[in-house]
Amino acid sequence: MPEESKRKRLERMHAEYEVLRELIPSPQCALHFKTPFQLLVATVLSAQTTDVRVNGVTPALFARYGTPELLSRANPEQVEDIIHPVGFYHTKAAHIIELSSQISTDFNGEVPQSMEELTTLSGVGRKTANVVLGNAFGIPGFPVDTHVMRLTGRLRWRTDWRSTHPDPVKIEKEITACFAPEEWTNLSHRLILFGRSTCHARKPDCADCPLNDTCPSAGMWA
Repeated sequence: MPEESKRKRLERMHAEYEVLRELIPSPQCALHFKTPFQLLVATVLSAQTTDVRVNGVTPALFARYGTPELLSRANPEQVEDIIHPVGFYHTKAAHIIELSSQISTDFNGEVPQSMEELTTLSGVGRKTANVVLGNAFGIPGFPVDTHVMRLTGRLRWRTDWRSTHPDPVKIEKEITACFAPEEWTNLSHRLILFGRSTCHARKPDCADCPLNDTCPSAGMWA
């Protein structure tokens, strides 16, 4: 297909996003939480596992260690026993205990509300920080996970769509430049939910995809 101009690509992106807005009118964070601290811990635990699995262990974890102070003083082996089903439990237990200690010591027991401060915490990168900013504090954030990387590539919303090792930070910067900040959190949610329901990693459902008329990759997996 002929190369698409930047203006045409931007117009198509917004048209396709309007379809996703209609398809998914009220996206919600899939992780269950009651406080910013709970969301932070749950997001750290969600690395390389499913949200369902994380939601299965966090009720017991937070019933026992519901605050940074309590979790910072937890016995690592007891934490590992609770979070064992999410995988990588040795590393994840160490991260959530250490970040709890950091929050207690460095931030007076309150989860910080900036990218710069959140990413000083153990096990917290930009994706986790963006999840917390957008969903716990209502501060614009655009988490880039594997679904977001896949869909922005297949839809050719990003210029490096051919890359086999896309840079999440570059994707975040490029995509957020195209949308209003108040849309960033829900934009990520909608891409993730659409990736789970339709644009699957191995075999996307192009035949029933509402974007198949404009998606540059439509039908490639038929």
